[in-house]
Amino acid sequence: MDAELISKRDLLELTGISYGQLYRWKRKNLIPEEWFIRKSAFTGQETFFPRERILGRIDRIKNMKDDLSLDDLANMFSPSPTEARLTPDEVVEKGIASRPALEIFLKDEGHVESLTFDMILSAFIVHKALESGEVTIDEARLVMHTLKEHHGRFQGKDFTLLCLRKQGIATCCLASSTADLVFEPGIKIVSRISAGSCTEELKMKLS
Repeated sequence: MDAELISKRDLLELTGISYGQLYRWKRKNLIPEEWFIRKSAFTGQETFFPRERILGRIDRIKNMKDDLSLDDLANMFSPSPTEARLTPDEVVEKGIASRPALEIFLKDEGHVESLTFDMILSAFIVHKALESGEVTIDEARLVMHTLKEHHGRFQGKDFTLLCLRKQGIATCCLASSTADLVFEPGIKIVSRISAGSCTEELKMKLS
């Protein structure tokens, strides 16, 4: 089975949560419907989840549920844009994006006096790509261009940005699910960034 997925049984055992808790959090929109992936297994149809996302989400829920209501958590985890606006300098001051990442964003976007939430998110994703140490400046520009051109297709939905490289040539793509993506031999996944995880982290920085 794909190493990026975790079965429901293994998830419950690893996290110590109950079946009831898992589906209650689903009903409250703390865990997205699209993360419940039905696949054929030798025992029949089973439910799997994107491993890193679900483990990170459950860890956050467990750590924060005593201080916030489930409705407050659901609002925080929602991928929907907020009304936040920041100047370019504020984006750097709040630690959302480094100056090099912001300059890549501004060069592609043009002069702006304030950034909307979607703009801030794009700059944050570029920052995350550069911060990994695996993505070059030119590849970060490609990340920014890909986000600008195609982000609108995923409005209100979670997606993953993949930066790929083969024989020194890079490309980027956005995908609503990476569970079944298969690439030809020789392609290296240089960076994999979840927009949903970035959105959650960004909302905490803006709060």
